[in-house]
Amino acid sequence: MAKHILIVDDTYDILHLMRIMLEDHHHQVSVLDLGAPVVEFVRTNRPDLIILDLKLTDISGITVLRELKADPDTSSVPVIAYTASVSEADKVTKLIAAEPERYGDTRVLQKPFAIDELLSIVS
Repeated sequence: MAKHILIVDDTYDILHLMRIMLEDHHHQVSVLDLGAPVVEFVRTNRPDLIILDLKLTDISGITVLRELKADPDTSSVPVIAYTASVSEADKVTKLIAAEPERYGDTRVLQKPFAIDELLSIVS
């Protein structure tokens, strides 16, 4: 089933590659290269899924995740959080474990990850 997916990453090449890959699988894709506008974008556009880099230049991806999950208008949107940082991945994994009712629909991917792994989660 096709989904509307928001990708948030400050690296153009990653945004471009993910967009192409997901569009090739018939998903509608939106992209943001900053974290600050994510909550408002999600309120307005209601994506089915957010793919969120945890290392952004303007704001921490963990901060974005917390804001999304604290807002009643955006809290139900599933998130795939990804990072190359072991400590960032551990922080999100601990958030999920500590508050599964809030973060239970959040998945963590450690870079590098296989495209097939991402696609299986998206599907």
